Amino acid sequence: MIRVENIEKRFVGTHALKGVSLEVQKGEIVSLIGPSGSGKSTLLRCIHGLETPESGEIYMDDELMDHNNEKKFREQRNRMGFVFQHFNLFPNYTVIENCKLAPVQVLGMSDEQAERVAMDYLNRVGLAEKRDEYPNKLSGGQKQRVAIARALCMNPEVMLFDEPTSALDPEMIKEVLEVMTKLAEAGMTMIVVTHEMGFARKVGNRVVFLDQGEIIEDAASEEFFTNPQSDRAKDFLSKVFYE
Repeated sequence: MIRVENIEKRFVGTHALKGVSLEVQKGEIVSLIGPSGSGKSTLLRCIHGLETPESGEIYMDDELMDHNNEKKFREQRNRMGFVFQHFNLFPNYTVIENCKLAPVQVLGMSDEQAERVAMDYLNRVGLAEKRDEYPNKLSGGQKQRVAIARALCMNPEVMLFDEPTSALDPEMIKEVLEVMTKLAEAGMTMIVVTHEMGFARKVGNRVVFLDQGEIIEDAASEEFFTNPQSDRAKDFLSKVFYE
């Protein structure tokens, strides 16, 4: 479904991605893990088109995602939902307005149709009663669940999550992971940048471990956690589980 070939990305003073290649099949849940600054979020943002790599290609269903072909590129991006670390809800819009905006403006839905779709997903994430609240009245966990519902309103074929629980208090993490687990059980293709090792192990199919802009290991989740092959992965896991 998603194929990344030899992606290179640099920022000032940083070689963020060094020839990274990755393939994600339909229905897979792939966890991108690794230390801070390893390139996980940059890889995810390149896949979605939020960052442009210096070289390399990204394909969706064997079709090149070409920034120069704006119409096609926009259509491909619309097939992906993106959930940010810090929610990125519009503060001056209510919950239901946040969810309806893109379906109306991008997909051309009527307001009534967009409202039906939005309420369906707000029900699924357990927040239908918050439809008329503004984001500043919500907890962090509620904001992130709204952000997930908003992304789902675009009927994406793949969901990209960029550390969706890292900005949350510990007691709020569980409610967001439960929503993500239900999505996985329903067969949604997901690429998740996460520090939640329990989620990566129990829910994810694969773990891709990055360090210093390179993929060090790519393995089935249980295999990675029980039998990591590289010294770098072993060291990372020993520190994560010690903490």
